[in-house]
Amino acid sequence: MSAAKRRPLSLQARLMAAVIGFVSLILVIVAIITSATLGLTLESQLDTELRSLSSKTEAWTEQAIQSNPVAVTPGTVLDQRSVPSTGILYTVAGHGGQPSGAIVGTDGKLRDLTSLQLAAATYAVQELNVPVTTETAGVSWRLIAQQTRSGAIVITGLPRDNIQLTMTHLFTVIALATVGGLILLALTTALTISVGLRPLRSVVATATRVAGQPLDRGEVSITERVPEEEADPGTEFGRVGVALNTLLDHVDTSLAARQRNEERMRRFVADASHELRTPLASIRGYSELSLRALRQPSAAAGTVESTEAALERIQAQSLRMTRLVEDLLLLARLDEGRELVHSPVDLTQLAVEELTDARPTATEHRWELDVPSDPVMVDGDAGRLHQVVANLLANARTHTPAGTTVTLSVTAAGGHAELRVHDDGPGIDPQLQTEMFARFARGDASRARQTGGTGLGLAIVKAIVEGHGGTIAVESTPGDTSFVVRLPLSAPAPSDA
Repeated sequence: MSAAKRRPLSLQARLMAAVIGFVSLILVIVAIITSATLGLTLESQLDTELRSLSSKTEAWTEQAIQSNPVAVTPGTVLDQRSVPSTGILYTVAGHGGQPSGAIVGTDGKLRDLTSLQLAAATYAVQELNVPVTTETAGVSWRLIAQQTRSGAIVITGLPRDNIQLTMTHLFTVIALATVGGLILLALTTALTISVGLRPLRSVVATATRVAGQPLDRGEVSITERVPEEEADPGTEFGRVGVALNTLLDHVDTSLAARQRNEERMRRFVADASHELRTPLASIRGYSELSLRALRQPSAAAGTVESTEAALERIQAQSLRMTRLVEDLLLLARLDEGRELVHSPVDLTQLAVEELTDARPTATEHRWELDVPSDPVMVDGDAGRLHQVVANLLANARTHTPAGTTVTLSVTAAGGHAELRVHDDGPGIDPQLQTEMFARFARGDASRARQTGGTGLGLAIVKAIVEGHGGTIAVESTPGDTSFVVRLPLSAPAPSDA
């Protein structure tokens, strides 16, 4: 299998490999340093013991030479002497007799060295008083040479078996402790990583369950969340859970908003179809009546009059349908940010003009104006702002009974201009206030509808106001209803220096 297709290791496996490998390297380095230090210490102790023993054998040999130089042998020198229980190696040469040597075993018995072993021991020692290591008679020895006053060369050696045995035991203990420690470390690391990765596994499980939800259906709500105990912002993986929950909350909110928009669009299409169906049905009916009259000119004396009335109704319904389509087109263009031409507009003058135009349309209402003496300037589309005020006044006129007082006021404060249309009519049902600015919204029972309309007036008002960066709100209780429009004031023109 190629390296490109090789399955990557999991995070847990990589963490365990990194931790165990790093700890293993540390243990190996510690073992090497420990064994090297201990080996040097043991060698130093052995050299100290060897020098002390060499001084003794040198003195013993000198005594034996003084007694009988020719008969000096390991037996004559070491006999009845206190030698280490671990045994020693002893050779003597240059005293007038034959070179000889022997090994004193742990049982105290001497074993003579062969000529080859004697030569090997003698050859290994090149300098006096300098310990060396060599292999003789199948044993590793630490040797040192001394010269007696009579000129004899005495080589004394101690076996290195204890050092080798100690080092072997040390390596065994280190190996067993290392293996046991690594096994325990692997188990502990695996358990720690497994517990640490639990929030991440919970994130994966939650994401998997969300991915399996049919989000393409009509009504969707994402209820899956990472459990709170697995979404602790104090840990790295917990923050991943918090981020996923935040994302799911945002997606859930977006899906709910999309669902509401789709439902609003369906209602909008249904309302638009209903509004268009009525004039179309009237046009069709009156057109059929007119055609029938034209095809039968001798049918009735009132044919001309009925045909003229039918054509008038067709024209009226056509105009109604035209207004509806134009309103829908205006809303669409306002949604796209079009149809607004900005220029300085004096809201005070605009309010005066609109109230003057509204008075003749409803003489049974009382109309009042409350505007400041100074101009209140905003940056906006004068024609559309005229439409806003006209629609609000028409709404107050249409949905309030005769004798109602309608007050139009303009104020400026806090960087905003406020235009308020107030009436003391019966008010608006609280349940309908949130839907007042929806498209095709109709007046409720508390405001008797005097004339037919498309239900787009307040929706157009809201779109125009928001297109100017402003807001519109309704405040209504029985006898006190206000539509409040807030628009940003124009920036003051820079003065000439």
